Amino acid sequence: MKSLSSKQIIDALTKISDAVTSDLYLEEILKLIVTVTAEVMKSKICSLMLLDKTTQELAVKATQSVSEFYNKKPDAKLGEGIAGRVAQSGKSITVLDVRKDKRYLNQAIAKKENLCSLLSVPLLFKGSVIGVLNCYTVKPHRFSQSEIRIIKSIAGLAAIVIENFRLVIETQAIQEELEARKVIERAKGILMKRESLSEQGAYKLIQKYSMDKRKSMREVSEAILLSAEMQKFSYGKE
Repeated sequence: MKSLSSKQIIDALTKISDAVTSDLYLEEILKLIVTVTAEVMKSKICSLMLLDKTTQELAVKATQSVSEFYNKKPDAKLGEGIAGRVAQSGKSITVLDVRKDKRYLNQAIAKKENLCSLLSVPLLFKGSVIGVLNCYTVKPHRFSQSEIRIIKSIAGLAAIVIENFRLVIETQAIQEELEARKVIERAKGILMKRESLSEQGAYKLIQKYSMDKRKSMREVSEAILLSAEMQKFSYGKE
């Protein structure tokens, strides 16, 4: 592998930085990250794996590879295999030939796809590992410190964009929860007044209808509010 020029490095990091601040969806940004990384590193396969904190497993979320065998490989458990070890330790690992390294779990895939050397670096966000970025070559290659620094920089950008998307999703979920509570509170008030129920009784009635009709409590509450609005409208016309 030829050494990377400063222009190649800058161009690659610029493309990724532009994507981070764009209106692209997360999946599109991750795809761009692995594609650019593969191009600049001349990698046969570049993949980005994310750690599921619940299952403690790493799953491939983006790759430029068209190999069905690689793309469908099983998830890696934390601490197992090369990627699992990287995720557990938070430290990069280089392998000269994955086909001969007993730590590598998918040697059959490596042989079929002619994968040789591997650089695996952690995706770190505020000191916590959220995933792993992998780069494979088809010939034996000793990754230089410069190459490792470049991939670490790309992994850092990837970690930022992933966590930013997660934060947006969590914020939206919290906002939706607050809005739902407001709607339920208003519906409870209507039922308490109309049906002479206690606050707990009104809540249980909404909950029971929600379960019986397989609708969310917000949907049931919105229907109650709509019914009350229609009654007011009807009385106003009389």
